[in-house]
This record gives sequence, C-alpha cells and structure tokens, in this order.
Amino acid sequence: MTRHFLISALGAALLGGTASADTLREALNATYQTNPTLNAQREVLKSTDATVAIARAGGRPSVSGTVGVNRNLTRSGVIAQTQGNDHNISLSGGVDLNVPIFQGGSVRNAIGAAKTRVEAGRATLRAVEGDVFTEAVAAYMDVMRDRAIVELNRNNVRVLETNLQANTDRFEIGDLTRTDVAQSEARLADGRARLSVAQGRLASSEENYRRVIGKRPDNLAPPPPLPPLPATADEAVRIALVDNPDNIAAIRQAQAAGYDVRVARAGRLPTLSGVASGDYVNQLTGGTNGLDRSGTATSIGVSGRIPLYQGGLPAARIRQSQALEGQALELQIATERTVIANTRSAFATYQAALQAITSTESSVKANELALEGVRAENSVGTRNILDVLNAEQELLNSQVLLVTARRDAYVAGFQLLNAMGQAEAADLGLDGGPLYDPLGNYRRVAGDLFDWSSDRRHTPVSTRTVTPAEQPQGVTPSPR
Repeated sequence: MTRHFLISALGAALLGGTASADTLREALNATYQTNPTLNAQREVLKSTDATVAIARAGGRPSVSGTVGVNRNLTRSGVIAQTQGNDHNISLSGGVDLNVPIFQGGSVRNAIGAAKTRVEAGRATLRAVEGDVFTEAVAAYMDVMRDRAIVELNRNNVRVLETNLQANTDRFEIGDLTRTDVAQSEARLADGRARLSVAQGRLASSEENYRRVIGKRPDNLAPPPPLPPLPATADEAVRIALVDNPDNIAAIRQAQAAGYDVRVARAGRLPTLSGVASGDYVNQLTGGTNGLDRSGTATSIGVSGRIPLYQGGLPAARIRQSQALEGQALELQIATERTVIANTRSAFATYQAALQAITSTESSVKANELALEGVRAENSVGTRNILDVLNAEQELLNSQVLLVTARRDAYVAGFQLLNAMGQAEAADLGLDGGPLYDPLGNYRRVAGDLFDWSSDRRHTPVSTRTVTPAEQPQGVTPSPR
C-alpha cells in the first residue's frame, strides 16, 4: 500500500457529499482556512524562515557610517602650543566597510542549521494540520453520534410515555397492579434523565465543533467511507516511520543540533576580514595656519583575529551545544517510540471498533426480535410489564452502542491515517481554495538583502466565534 494510493482514495472519498447538509469535506475546508491553531503554526514557520536570512547576514559585507560635530573646550601644554587654544568647531564623518572572508565555518554551519530547522518547521506544520484535521473529524463525528443518541433517547421517552398511559388505563380497569404502573413511572423518569444527559453531551459536542471548525454545526451529512487501511499493524508502522511528520521533524532537529556543534567549534578558529574606511574632517571655525579647512583620508586592508585565550568560553559553548545535540538525538528516539505506539494504538482501536460494529449490529437485530416477542407474549399474559420495559431498555442500549462504535471506528481510522502522516491538507484534496504554500514565504525572505524591508502587521484570518449575545457590553471586539 503506497502513500499516493491512500491519498487518492481519501480525496475521492471526501468528494462525495449531500447538497442539503454540511459535509465532512466542507467542515475540513473551513477548518483549514480559519482554525487559529493551524494559522498560528503557519506564522511560526514564517519566523523560522527568517532565521535563514539571519544566518546568511553573518557572511555578508557590512557598511557603517559615522558623523559628528565637535567643539574644542580647553587645551593646555603642548597641545595648546601646536594646535592653538581656539574654541574651534569641526565637522567629521567616516564610512567603514567590513567584508568577512573567513569565519571559521560558523556562517556556513549556521545557514545549514537554519535551513534544516526550516525543514523541521515544515514537517511540524504538516503534523499540526493532521492533528487539527483529526480533531475536526472527531468533533464532526461526536455531533453526529450525540444527535443520534439524543434522538434514540427521545424516541424511548415517547415509547415509555405511551406505555405508562396504556398501563395506567389497564390499571384503572383492574387488568394491572399498582406495581406495574410504578415500574412504568420509574422507567419513564429514568428515560427522561438519560435524555437530559444525552442533550447535555450533545451541547458540549456542538460547542467543541464550533471551537475547532469555527461555526455551529447545521445538518451533518454522513461521512464518506475511509480509504483502504493497512491490513496489519506492522505495515502501518512501516508507513508511519517514513511519512509521519513528527518523526521527520525530530530527525531534522537532531541534524540541526549537529550543525550547532560545528558553529560553536568555529568560535576558537581565526577569522579574516577585508576592511576599507574613509574619513572626512572640516574645521568650521578658527584659524588653520594657512592650511585647507577640510581634509580626507582613506585606507584599505585585511584584518585577522586569532583567538588565543577566551576564558574557556568556546569550550563551554561546545559542551552546551553537544549536550543539546544529545538531547535532540534522545528526543528523536522518543518521538519514534511515540509514533510507533500511536500507530499501533490507532490500528488496534480501529480493529476493535470494527468488531464492535459487527457485534452490536447483531445485538440490535436480536433485541428488536426479543422486544417484539416480549410484547406479543405480554399481550397473552405470559410476560409482565417489567419484561417489556427491560427489553426496551436493552434495545436502546444496543442502539447507543452501535452508534458509538461507528463513531469510534471512523475516528480511529482517521487517527491511523494521521499517525501514518496521511491526514494533511494535500492528502485530503480540499477544494476550498489554494493550499498554503510554505515555500512561498521562504523564497521571499530567506535571501532578502535589504535592511529596511518588513511585512505588514499581521491581521488574524481565523474566524471569531463569539456571538453578539455573548459579547460583553462596553467591550470593543479585537480586530479581525
């Protein structure tokens, strides 16, 4: 099973939908465009892109200028004899150029570290996309599950109300005892309590949907089938170890830490720079003894720096960076462990949910037949009211279990896709507009040479979910 096959299958599955209801595809489109967690991670990647330009700046020429206006206040001794004692005012200016020639490899390795961390940042963005989409799928399925459970409990309450009325009528004509009526009343009260609990859980699920997807859920269409998933946990793990973005990010972070060690080692190597300077002086006031009031001076040369002793600073920095590299290497293994565990866990949960669906479908059918039989037997007097009530409750329980198992199977299947690194925007084939291109910002900023370039202040693109009724009075909403 290849990544491309899974991607095409999942994208094709999400193409289906019902025009009269919100679809999972539409929910994922809204999540991709307006989820603040995802949009914030894109900004994090942009900040990482800028580190490449920062590293490159260390190997580029630098130019600085100086300007000053000076006035002599006091002079004495030989200075007064040679230069006079006038309170002269002079204007001076200078320009210095420094061209790095050799930096001990620090610039090259700093650029390598920055580029590698950009790759890690892109992988992390992929991971966040997958996690957010998994959360969105879970929120979507939770609402569908809880709406179905509320409807099942509401129907159960209606049945129990009808039963109570019928049993009360039979009690009045002496066909049933007061105990039978009390049992019906108790079961109705229990059914209403279950309905209230289910309605509360539905309200919580709808608010979570609103938080993740950015709007309240309308009528939700059934989700499309998942693509074919690996047949074994070992196959799923093999795919995950190649494609899981968290694992890729951990590998890249360890590689970047290796570059940092080489940057630290460059701190004890010589450096060489080309230098050029130009100075200008103009004596604005006072006498000049027949000389010109202004003068210039220029120079060019090569400047080298040879570290002899720095108080142990380079060694400390090297040890620090080596320890951080060791941490990154250990975290790489920890991430690999987590990826394997999450993949196997999702696979096991998915398989268990599929088996639960099969079992609960059989249970629902059996309980439907049992309830039908118990009602028929009750009508001829071989079963009592409690038997009917119990049969109704067992049917309700199996129906709730079936709805829950179907939700669990779908969410676990999507979690398995995410663990394998195949639940991101590019995998889902979303059609809500062009996908975010992380390379676009990188190309724009990584090689920027201009000191005065900058971006506009960020304007949030995520949608706020606060309603006018929820907005505190006298408080101005933050800009969108």
